[in-house]
Amino acid sequence: MIGRILSRFVLCFSVFLAAAPGAASALEQFQRSTVTVETAAGQRFRFNIEVALSPAQQAQGLMFREKMEADAGMLFVYDQVQPAAFWMKNTLIPLDMLFIAADGRIVNIHERAVPHSTDAIRSAAPVKAILEINGGMSARLGIRAGDRVVHPLIAGAK
Repeated sequence: MIGRILSRFVLCFSVFLAAAPGAASALEQFQRSTVTVETAAGQRFRFNIEVALSPAQQAQGLMFREKMEADAGMLFVYDQVQPAAFWMKNTLIPLDMLFIAADGRIVNIHERAVPHSTDAIRSAAPVKAILEINGGMSARLGIRAGDRVVHPLIAGAK
């Protein structure tokens, strides 16, 4: 009798845990790589990145991260060139978003995106990829629209 009650309790508790928000879904895993940003002034900056390719990876992005190394980031790569819009819901750290054309050229940069904001942050033109780095990093390094991002998944890569 006690065994049956205990079994039902464990079953009910398991169902409760599975129904809890976020309990059933594990965070996505990302492939690691490096990307280089080449400025018009001839400087080269290398970032250790995670690559978001699948819709699930792109939906999660850098959400729930409490910090990120200074030379880290995430590269979102689309199958085809398209307009892009991001938000910062569930993102805990400020980010710079570098919107990248198919040839690797930075179309526009949104600096210091505000954590938790649901405001849409849009590319100025259709893009192939977006590189997210720590907020304020592009200004500190002198990275600007027109500079070039080099990575094997971007067609303009060397």
